[in-house]
Amino acid sequence: MAHASTSQPYATAASRTPIPRVGISLQNIVIGASIIATLGIWGAAGWAWLGEHSSTPPPAIARVQSAAETAIASDRRSKLSPPASFVVLPFANESKDADQEYLADAVTSGLISDLSRVSGSFVIARDTAVSYRDTAFDAAQIGRELGVRYILEGGVQRAGDRVELAFRLIDGGTGMPAWADRLEIARANLIEAPAEITNRLARALNLEVANPPERDSAADPQARDLVMRGWGWCNRPYSTATWQEAQKAFEGALKLDRQSIDARIGLATVLGGRSAEGWSSSTQLDPARAEQLLREALDRDADRTEAHFAMGVLRQMQNRLSEAQTEYQATISLDPNHARAYSHLGQTLLFLGRPDEATPDLEKAMRLSPRDPKMATLQWALGTSHLLLGQVDEAIHWLQQAVDANPRLWFPQLYLAGALGLRGDLDAAKAALAQSIRLNPAIGSLARMRQQNAWITNPQHWALQEATLNVGLRQAGLDDGEVISRRASR
Repeated sequence: MAHASTSQPYATAASRTPIPRVGISLQNIVIGASIIATLGIWGAAGWAWLGEHSSTPPPAIARVQSAAETAIASDRRSKLSPPASFVVLPFANESKDADQEYLADAVTSGLISDLSRVSGSFVIARDTAVSYRDTAFDAAQIGRELGVRYILEGGVQRAGDRVELAFRLIDGGTGMPAWADRLEIARANLIEAPAEITNRLARALNLEVANPPERDSAADPQARDLVMRGWGWCNRPYSTATWQEAQKAFEGALKLDRQSIDARIGLATVLGGRSAEGWSSSTQLDPARAEQLLREALDRDADRTEAHFAMGVLRQMQNRLSEAQTEYQATISLDPNHARAYSHLGQTLLFLGRPDEATPDLEKAMRLSPRDPKMATLQWALGTSHLLLGQVDEAIHWLQQAVDANPRLWFPQLYLAGALGLRGDLDAAKAALAQSIRLNPAIGSLARMRQQNAWITNPQHWALQEATLNVGLRQAGLDDGEVISRRASR
């Protein structure tokens, strides 16, 4: 495998100007480098899943801006970002062919994962990074907003069976370019590009790379290509159509190469998500097949991050929460910057009746993805943790932010009603409860609430809920269930 590289330090006066980003130019990066000489909750009844994958559009970035600022306030006060902190902006597709977008997406996602192999690194999650796609930005502003030291951006251009990548590193404190490089690689080996870029970047910054990169066992180049296409579809807005295309790609990859670990993980992710959304023709066979695929993947490589995460989500859907906790913790041990694992771990601990342990994980998820389109779900979970701990004012703060971030979700309104009722703000509590029921008429009593979500019936969690949330909901006017039945019979 041949690599072409130029790596040079920036030193021109022009490089001190903040860079307006309206799309990265591969040619400009290459020229710059050469001139300036030196880088699903799965579960149909799962409320967290509804928050992440509901058919309602995600909140606008401006709606979650205050949450982002809250999540990184401590970093701003320190005036110093972690030394090895990064955001990888979406690499641009320079091939002038929209069908090649999946190649740029694969490089971006791979870099976000591989940069976690840098010792002590802090890497902003993909869900936040993509919010900057195709927008003008001031690099120093992004550095301040996200609390990171470096911004990595680049472009990908395919030429036949070769792929050319160019990339540069920008200092998030000053907005000045700090390092640039380029790489040419066979398309069949593109999966190796993120690790190569990470290694070069680490050498340029004198950082240590701790662990070897994950490698798929697929030998068939076409199978590797289909896997990248599959994940490209998964990363698009969630819909029946996109996940059907993803499944088709992963099935095709597995048919071509039965040894592919990535195809197994991708297919298991799709099958579980499809089942959770009610799109599956077999809600029993699809989860069973997903589990079998994940077991096969982990038997072949026990250190596959996304396999552990997908297994955790499956166990969470099955209300096997202690096992889900174990899988999420394994995910985080392999990738300390896995924002979704922190989010799901926090929610799992919450439903295990351990809100004090859940809070740090939820806060970490928010710090890793402060512009996350699913911020409302995180805010709801964090608010619920505070509520179950009896910290009512703090709970109301976060639950109100969740409502503001996505007013179309019913469960933040319901929990806000309980928190307000517990504090004695009965008019506001009744209004929030009424809005929650308008959004989801199935929630008409505490009994129905329990029927819709098995997680909350776990004894430790329910005991805390009975002492806090349920007290407030009754104050707001929510019946236990028997009164609803009598009314319904009239």
